[in-house]
Amino acid sequence: MPETTRFAPSPTGWLHLGHAFAALFAAREADDGRFLIRLEDIDATRARPEYEEAIFEDLAWLGLSWEKPVRKQSDHLDDYQAALNQLEAKGLLYPCFCTRREIQDEIARAGHAPQGPDGPLYPGTCRHLDTAERHQRVNSGAAYALRLDMKKALKLMEAPLTFTELSRGEITADPSIFGDVVLARKDTPASYHLAVVVDDALQGITLVTRGEDLLSATHLHRLLQHLLGLPMPRWHHHRLMTDETGKRLAKRDDARSLLSLRQAGWTPDRVRETIGL
Repeated sequence: MPETTRFAPSPTGWLHLGHAFAALFAAREADDGRFLIRLEDIDATRARPEYEEAIFEDLAWLGLSWEKPVRKQSDHLDDYQAALNQLEAKGLLYPCFCTRREIQDEIARAGHAPQGPDGPLYPGTCRHLDTAERHQRVNSGAAYALRLDMKKALKLMEAPLTFTELSRGEITADPSIFGDVVLARKDTPASYHLAVVVDDALQGITLVTRGEDLLSATHLHRLLQHLLGLPMPRWHHHRLMTDETGKRLAKRDDARSLLSLRQAGWTPDRVRETIGL
């Protein structure tokens, strides 16, 4: 059955062979359906116009075509705010004023902390602040993050949530592994987790393709879809491209960027052969 897939890079550096694999993989999985490009440029401090232009040049050079207009997250901040408002109305968000250092110190005092996909889980320090103190600190201009109250969120699940991963079958979601995850910050209107869930729903994505390093994130995304009343796509997590030492490719490795390879005389066919597609 034809799918609607997407490739969603961030214009914060040059695309490399790993991105080429992800883009070509997504286009192939569309199976004569719809292949979309989305620019995840919500981090205004790192996104650059030159990287955005290079993304389109690299993808066209690879022989890909996509629907237009391209969705840019920075043009749709109201969509993320609407999702936050919906979660707020359910009483699922609270402001967290802790700095990273304060969180580390709290964990050190406790002697241990449960480990999540992104490291030690937040100990819940600000979850217990009363409403008056929260309002006072927010109104004073203090920096804060909006966290999901995971315990409250899980209570809204009538039954265990599941999702379909094409390489692994049906999986029971365990979003608790993320604890009280950050969904937005005072100066950042949405986290990756919130934005990607909202974007995929609004773009009608039926199959989410991405690297296997994001498989754990799917547990949280399934919960957010449930809380926001959004449709559930299927997922297909693919292998990651690594260098000769087994280290995952990164944008800071300019020598492996598609731009550098093009300038060195590589052809799209050589890229496809190198990445195994």
